[in-house]
Amino acid sequence: MTTAAMPTVWRRPPLITNPRLRWAVYLGSLTYLVLAFASVDVNWVRVYEGLDRGLRFVKGFLVPDFVSRWGDIAQGMQESLTMTVTSTVVGILISVPIGIGAARNIAPLPIYLVCRGIIALSRSFQEIIIAILFVAMFGFGPFAGFLTLSFATIGFLAKLLAEDIEDIDEAQAEAVRATGAGWWQVVNYGIQPQVMPRLIGLSLYRLDINFRESSVIGIVGAGGIGATLNTAMDRYEYDSAAAILIIIIVIVMIAEYGSSIIRGRIQ
Repeated sequence: MTTAAMPTVWRRPPLITNPRLRWAVYLGSLTYLVLAFASVDVNWVRVYEGLDRGLRFVKGFLVPDFVSRWGDIAQGMQESLTMTVTSTVVGILISVPIGIGAARNIAPLPIYLVCRGIIALSRSFQEIIIAILFVAMFGFGPFAGFLTLSFATIGFLAKLLAEDIEDIDEAQAEAVRATGAGWWQVVNYGIQPQVMPRLIGLSLYRLDINFRESSVIGIVGAGGIGATLNTAMDRYEYDSAAAILIIIIVIVMIAEYGSSIIRGRIQ
């Protein structure tokens, strides 16, 4: 009895077995990419002029100016930090009940559908679009930024919390339920210990995200250091813009390392 020789090297099987069809797909994709790049209208004169502006910006970045606009920078940074902390706290407080209601294994179907709808609505729009809407409704300033980041935090945390609750060890929850515990007791003693470390880690991660987003939404008038950066760029004050970018980078790095240490100790 003979056995066929087993291959010694694994090769990924082709997605399209027909070689003619496979090459047709390759050529069609290549043709599309070539036509797509050719359809991009590039103003090479403006590109050339942009090189000079880019060089001036790089020179300004090498010599950052922290003094000339320090008052505006400090105010913008204070607004960004305030928006970051308050929006994260408010977002967490709202996300927890929505995340519990969006977990299919513990929530009734009507509540599940409503909470999932809220999460879908919050995740449907990027932060900059939400900021434009809130600025139009409530005017320029950090209040619009606070609402924007809170709204975005709800969709982020509630979705991940609901997924963590759905992935819990059901045996622990069943053990608590078998003692005659009510629904809230099951959530508090059977589910909360399993998801709390993950929730704390996600909250710290969202705190980091909210600070970075506060630098972006300020460009559309939602306050924060982004507004100060936009003003410096509009005035061609590249040295002040470089100082703002350096401060943003330093704070993001501090927040990243700090949150990593805290998450490591908790989880």
